[in-house]
Amino acid sequence: MLPIFQKLKSYVLMASMFIILLFCYVFCAVEGAEQEIPGKINLGSSLFPTSQPTSWFSPSGRFAFGFYQQGSGFAVGIWLVGKSNRTVVWTANRNDPPVSASSTISLTEEGKLLYKIGQGGEKLIANNTEAASFASLQDSGNLVLYNAKSEIIWESFKYPTDTILGGQTLFSGAQLVSSSETSHTGRFHLKMQEDGNLVLYPLNTGDTPGDAYWRSSTLGHEFKFYLYLNSSGRLLIVNGTSSKIISTVYGNSLSANDDNSTIYRATLDIDGVLRLYSHRYDESGELKATTEWEALKSPCEVKSFCGFNSYCTYNDDQPVCLCLPGSDFIDPNHRNLGCTRNYTEAACKGGKQNPLHFNITTMENINWGDIPYVQQYMSIEECRNSCLEDCNCGAALFSENTCKKQRLPLRSIRYKRLVEHGEDGLTEELKLRLFSYDELKAATNGFREELGKGSFGAVYKGTLYKRKKLVAVKRLEKLVEEGEREFQAEMRAIGRTHHKNLVRLLGYCAVDSKRLLVYEYMSNGSLANLVFNSSGRPSWNQRIKIAIDVAKGIHYLHEECETPIIHCDIKPQNILMDEFWTAKIADFGLAKLLMPDQTRTFTVVRGTRGYLAPEWHKNTPISVKADIYSYGIVLLEIVCCRKNMELNTLKPEEIVLSTWVYNCFVAGELEKLVIGEEADKKILEKMVMVAMWCIQDEPALRPSMKSVVLMLEGITDVSVPPCPTAPSMEFNSLL
Repeated sequence: MLPIFQKLKSYVLMASMFIILLFCYVFCAVEGAEQEIPGKINLGSSLFPTSQPTSWFSPSGRFAFGFYQQGSGFAVGIWLVGKSNRTVVWTANRNDPPVSASSTISLTEEGKLLYKIGQGGEKLIANNTEAASFASLQDSGNLVLYNAKSEIIWESFKYPTDTILGGQTLFSGAQLVSSSETSHTGRFHLKMQEDGNLVLYPLNTGDTPGDAYWRSSTLGHEFKFYLYLNSSGRLLIVNGTSSKIISTVYGNSLSANDDNSTIYRATLDIDGVLRLYSHRYDESGELKATTEWEALKSPCEVKSFCGFNSYCTYNDDQPVCLCLPGSDFIDPNHRNLGCTRNYTEAACKGGKQNPLHFNITTMENINWGDIPYVQQYMSIEECRNSCLEDCNCGAALFSENTCKKQRLPLRSIRYKRLVEHGEDGLTEELKLRLFSYDELKAATNGFREELGKGSFGAVYKGTLYKRKKLVAVKRLEKLVEEGEREFQAEMRAIGRTHHKNLVRLLGYCAVDSKRLLVYEYMSNGSLANLVFNSSGRPSWNQRIKIAIDVAKGIHYLHEECETPIIHCDIKPQNILMDEFWTAKIADFGLAKLLMPDQTRTFTVVRGTRGYLAPEWHKNTPISVKADIYSYGIVLLEIVCCRKNMELNTLKPEEIVLSTWVYNCFVAGELEKLVIGEEADKKILEKMVMVAMWCIQDEPALRPSMKSVVLMLEGITDVSVPPCPTAPSMEFNSLL
């Protein structure tokens, strides 16, 4: 028995050794796999401007690093690859002039990444102090150098130029600088300040509060805040100490893109506006860009956009730069570089000049951001003569009996030009135009093409500005009997409401009894057409975005307007989609203009049955909470892609949408609402709970619209709602 036992023991030992060896092999293989870097670029690799290889690609081919054409030469950088275009997202040594076709990019045997210029000249691309062993361009667009231990020793993400990409951070104290038409460095910069505030300034100013033209208003004090763009397109300001989100510049937690097919970038553009873009590849492989968000609606809001001695105004809704009288463009081909005086200064004696040598041109509605060197109380004539006699005075601003004298050059000039039909006193700054009836009749080709018809009246398709701009013209009916002056006052109030989720009012007509409104044209129709379309429904992520868009628009009407507006008729038919599928609320502010008996069903009720809050039936005062109820119903329709009332359904328990949804919620069967869809269960539950809070019978139980936005964006939690009781009453009233 002993030999057999010894033999068995030997087998056990051999098996143990085999297991240990196998474990070591697997472990070493896994460890080696962890060290494997996709798209590895080895030492000794080179790139050339005009011969292969000209660039190194990321593993997926989305990004490339190498030479790209700039003027008659070449620059070195990283770009997003399109079939027929490129979007540059990072540039090496951007202040240097373009290099020639004889240049070379090399990852040298000594571990340096550089480019060689002509005969013997070299320029470092990466300032790594430790020698690199290899490099990699990642699918995030980050160019990375590694040492022998596969540790990162340098990365382009730490040195942004005018762009940050998804997954990239703009750290405290760092900045983005815009590009320009003539060279890489432009005239504006975005600073993530040490005090926690994210601010846009013109370059080469004092970066004082008076120089800023946009800010996040986030102050960190002893904390270090940073700007972070995540891979789902959320632009966030984060506390570097606690990693807590301090502020959402753009985006929400519900719009995550799990398929990783969308590329996001935030860029400080050449015009000084910070914008967030999304990029997607279409079926042909072409890269399509969409503007998701912009810090300012117009470059005319950017200080120094037009340079010195020049002001920004509009021509057919397009921003243009014009010189002040007495000056000409520095470069007529680049009019935003400013203007310089076109006359010779006269000699001065004792600080005074001969006023006969000069003249003053008067311009109305001008303002600027300069600090006057003299500010005195006097008449306008005294102000004129004082400036003419003063050697230092290049311009004088007269306002409220005060004369403010300025030296040249002038900066940050703003011009509030009166509209063409200026009798009503509205300004171009509001872009609200008074049209004649004949103009709108011609624009709509005699009101020929009807886009839709509702309780407010019919809407027609039209064109303006030599048929370059599509508009929607609405002929109002059942207006309150009021004078033209009162109607124009109401239009001014509506015209001052500007938000990305409100359909923009461009102008109006008030001639005799005719009342017409001119709106921006919404090319993708109404939300009703979108979600109630039997041939197909919007994707889950699209519906989430639409729900938040609508909530933000209502929040603006309720809490951010000069005068709060109760819409009174929130429904899918009054929510329109623009060319980028952004949801915008239509017909806001018009409730004040309608007769009390706007609908035939209810004598003193405004709105549409199915979306009416219970208080409409109780003869009680109506508040903004009535809109919140309507939004709750719309939110359920967006989630389920069906109408709030389906009398022809085969299942009686599904007739009233809100009742069916609540029963599914209580039973833990919410998946019944989105059969055949890959909807995130937690987000689905959150949206349903928010909707249930919105449609509570008691207005006091409904959340504010600000709370709704915060809950939908995942910033605040949602508690379990009680059972809403209103739908049964609404259903009975319909029967």
